[in-house]
Amino acid sequence: MLRLKKFVLLPLVLLLVSLLGGCVRYDVGIDFRGQHHGTIVQHITLSDRLTALSQSEADKWLDSVDQRAKQLKGKAQRVSPKEIIVLIPFGNGQDLVKKFNQFYNPNTPIKSAEAENLDILQLQAKMAIKQNNWLLFERNRLELDVDLRALGILSNQGNIIVSPGSLVDIDFGLDTPWGSRDLTTTAEQSENRAVWHLQPGEINHLDAVFWTPSFLGWGTLAIILLTIAGFIAKYGRLPGVPSLRA
Repeated sequence: MLRLKKFVLLPLVLLLVSLLGGCVRYDVGIDFRGQHHGTIVQHITLSDRLTALSQSEADKWLDSVDQRAKQLKGKAQRVSPKEIIVLIPFGNGQDLVKKFNQFYNPNTPIKSAEAENLDILQLQAKMAIKQNNWLLFERNRLELDVDLRALGILSNQGNIIVSPGSLVDIDFGLDTPWGSRDLTTTAEQSENRAVWHLQPGEINHLDAVFWTPSFLGWGTLAIILLTIAGFIAKYGRLPGVPSLRA
C-alpha cells in the first residue's frame, strides 16, 4: 500500500499546466491581481498509476490538502476522486509569502497508520518577496527555491521504485497586471503570464521582478488634482498665482 508521509508539493493561477506522464499532475501558480489582492491557485490530479497503488491513501492525502487550505482561509473543490482545485487568497506580498510557506512546509506531517511499504519523500519549497513603494507604483521581486532532489517513491529498504522524473512534473506560473521580468531567463512568457518548468532531481531557483499600481498613491494624486481643479474653477487661479480670468 502507498503511504504519503510528507508530500509537500509546490504551489504558484495559477496556472493550470500539464504534468504529462507522471503519477501527479500539479498545476500551480500565483495570480497577483494588485497590490492588495491575489490568489494562490493549484490544480492537482493523481494519475491512475498512483491511485491504483491505494485509492484510500490517495483520498487521505487529498483530504489533507483540503484541510490545509481551509486552515489558511482558502477553499478546495474535489472535482473527482483523484482531482482537486485549491484557491487560497492573500491580501499583500507578505501575506502571500506567509501562506505559501506555511502550506508547503506544514509543521504536522501527513501520515497513514496503515502504510507499510512505500514513502513519497518531502519536497522543500520556500518563497520570499521584496517590495519597494515608488509612490504611484510598487516594485516586487519574488524569489522561490524548490528542492526536488528528494522526490521519489522508495521501498522500506531505500531502493528507488519510481524516479523523481517519472513521479511528478511541476510547473509554476506567475500572473501579474503588467507582466514580469524573469531574472533567471528560464521562464516561458506570454502577455502577463510567466511559466517555469521545474526540473526534477534539482534545486530550482526562480527570480522575477514585476510592478503593480499603488492604489493609495493614485488615490492621493486624484484627490490633489480634484482639489486643484476645484480651486481653479472657483477662483480662476491657484494660490499665489495670478488669476487666469481676463
